[in-house]
Amino acid sequence: MEGVSNGGMLYHEVQESKLCAVHCVNTVLQGPFFSEFDLAAVASDLDRTERQMMVLGGGDFVPEESHNVSLDGDFSIQVLQKALEVWDLQIIPLDSPVAEPAQIDPELENAFICHLQDHWFCIRKVNGEWYNFDSLKAAPEHLSKFYLSAYLDSLKGSGWSIFLVRGKFPKECPITSSEASSGYGQWLLPEDAERITKSCNAAQRTGSRSGQSQWPSDPYRQYEQQGMLLDEDDEDLKAAIAASLMDSSPAVSSKPDTLENENKDNSAANA
Repeated sequence: MEGVSNGGMLYHEVQESKLCAVHCVNTVLQGPFFSEFDLAAVASDLDRTERQMMVLGGGDFVPEESHNVSLDGDFSIQVLQKALEVWDLQIIPLDSPVAEPAQIDPELENAFICHLQDHWFCIRKVNGEWYNFDSLKAAPEHLSKFYLSAYLDSLKGSGWSIFLVRGKFPKECPITSSEASSGYGQWLLPEDAERITKSCNAAQRTGSRSGQSQWPSDPYRQYEQQGMLLDEDDEDLKAAIAASLMDSSPAVSSKPDTLENENKDNSAANA
């Protein structure tokens, strides 16, 4: 049996503004590998490639606005795909023929990405156990192997798009805690995550008994209501992402190349 990754700890990010796509990518990788500016650079590179293809194809109208990132921090599936490709990971729609084994027995896989409208989160197997790493939750929520399949079915029934992530996942996070101080990421032991989850569930039940509204069971309704608590007018974030999108071509491509080189170096060291 392989040794545990990251000392047996879980990496979780709590929702910041509308950066759920960043949180989703990092929890798939189990470490603070990407910032919102890294993903904005990937989005800018994709936009430039799309515009060049439209010009070469003789298109009369080339849109100026990005189709891959919004100013409030929401990213497209193409951005997540490109980011994970740096680590040789593939994103595959769960309803595609190649993903049929995962439809039958999702326990055989390692990670799923879930998306509805502008919210992203991942379900990930870490050290043999499944967890829901939704950034709207205070801690990763453990999922039993039986419940995993039922939960994925319930998400599909509620209109969520589900993607399978395949490839060789990083075993260890190469970034030290001092380098990875994002402000919304945290490392938790499984028992600490369970304690936080139980505490939050107890608080919700208490609020329900006292007449306060309880988070509904539907995943997207939970997102909708809790989303009202988020800072949707983060002007600093919007300005920073806008500035990132205006960067020159070399600056845009440097970060993914650096990450790819780091990945290759790590793979060589582990060989």
